[in-house]
Amino acid sequence: MAADSALPELPGRRRFLTQAGAGLAGALLAPALLPGCAPASTLAHIKGELQGANAATGHLLRDPSRLPAPTQELETDVLIIGGGVAGLAARRWLHRHGRKALLVEMDQQLGGNAAAGRNATSAYPWGAHYLPVPDVRNRELLDFLQEAGTLTGYASDGLPIYNDYHLCHDPEDRLNIQGHWQEGLVPSLGLASEEQTQIQRFLQLTEEFKTTIGDDGRDAFRIPLDESSADARYRPLDQMTFAAWLDRKGFTAPALRWYLDYGCRDDYGATAAQVSAWAGLHYFASRKGRAHNAGAADVLTWPEGNHFLIEQLRRQAEAPIRTNTLAYNLRETATGIEALLYDITTRQTTRATARQVLLATPQHVTRHLLPGRPDYPLHHAPWLIANLTVDGLPQGPGRPLSWDNVRYHSASLGYINANQQDLTQSSNGSRVITLYWPLTDEAPAPARRRAYQTTYAEWLPRVVAELEIYHPGVTPYIQRADLWVWGHGMVAPTPGTVWGSGRAAAAQPVNGRIFFAHTDLSGVSIFEEGFYQGIRAAREMLAVTA
Repeated sequence: MAADSALPELPGRRRFLTQAGAGLAGALLAPALLPGCAPASTLAHIKGELQGANAATGHLLRDPSRLPAPTQELETDVLIIGGGVAGLAARRWLHRHGRKALLVEMDQQLGGNAAAGRNATSAYPWGAHYLPVPDVRNRELLDFLQEAGTLTGYASDGLPIYNDYHLCHDPEDRLNIQGHWQEGLVPSLGLASEEQTQIQRFLQLTEEFKTTIGDDGRDAFRIPLDESSADARYRPLDQMTFAAWLDRKGFTAPALRWYLDYGCRDDYGATAAQVSAWAGLHYFASRKGRAHNAGAADVLTWPEGNHFLIEQLRRQAEAPIRTNTLAYNLRETATGIEALLYDITTRQTTRATARQVLLATPQHVTRHLLPGRPDYPLHHAPWLIANLTVDGLPQGPGRPLSWDNVRYHSASLGYINANQQDLTQSSNGSRVITLYWPLTDEAPAPARRRAYQTTYAEWLPRVVAELEIYHPGVTPYIQRADLWVWGHGMVAPTPGTVWGSGRAAAAQPVNGRIFFAHTDLSGVSIFEEGFYQGIRAAREMLAVTA
């Protein structure tokens, strides 16, 4: 594989590649270093650390009796617990409608899985990193994007115009297959005619689903998904796996099945054999964005990923926010709700009273805050995110460095170029690339335990070995490798999650005082659903007090 002309041939490259090529599928969670991992001596120059959401703080909810008694008190109209997309969207909506709220977040930064970091080279995402061009019918989202400066106005045809600096720059994506970088992520090189036929048949079918209307006049698949049709022709698809539906329809081509697995792992952290057929089709058939200067396939992105949107949500309301604050011991009173708030920094507890409380928390946290709630078991696989600062990337033949860079049959999902929006693009020079790796080779609970027990020294060789398969000879050019473990990644819409009774029951308010909003209550963890869930819950709160 050819290297960039500015990158010299390195001693020992052939020996390293022989080791790295041993295959890494399933290797990431192995308890000890494998033959396919880079030797520590070749990695001594790489700086970095292992980071992650504050799992230790969250685990305090298992036994809050260890926390100190309250020494302070406060009152607020609304208490919002959780500073992810849903909590911030609710805070913004309540502020616009004259309600005063206090938002508390147990982590040190807002955003949930849209967290971000920054170093001297660039900002970069620790999770969600793009927003597809929205459906023009999603007026609340378009209004938010216009206030954020992402949507700059409307053309004479009524379609929105997006900020060119926020639309993903070309080249957008590429796939490494048979040692060659092809354009796009749908495999196309070296395929048999039957595989090509099946791929085209599937893509044509999903295009038809995009415009399919149910007998209730609603789209068969739409975002937010609560706007989707209740037509009995489509809802039963939620009861079978996507893989089973594909088998039934004769979609068996290996290249197609890899691509569909990739899509499910990318958006859901689960395979086609784990998610429902309805959710699998929703992934492909629900994107209907239109714009004067963009199409449904275009995306909006920023160096820091969706943390840009988090910051815009924060700025569009003046309600106070307390980070590093754990809420617990919720109980109803004669006038509302009481909760205890533990400040992780000062180690002091405050007793808070509110007329209403919004739990914008994932279900595994909500269970601890309200133990009597109906059980709504969900699938959350752990993820590893690696932000790698490099001062060069050896390139192979074919498509040049793109925003999204994926390898066929890789255990990881590939990497994005955090500097894609820079006006000058080059494979040389310092940049940050973000590697995404859902840990889907075993059930979420044991995978999560193993992920938390794995040290930085154990993660690093596996990450570097994976990148070496993408770019042979890259190791000396890696300056930093900062790693992040998400114990609970995005929710996976397994069969029955989206249209089963559990989701609706989990979203029901309690006595007009306790409300719920989170992408767990959609079953699909995307920005649009978090934004929708926050506004939905805020409207419910306003309706009670109207």
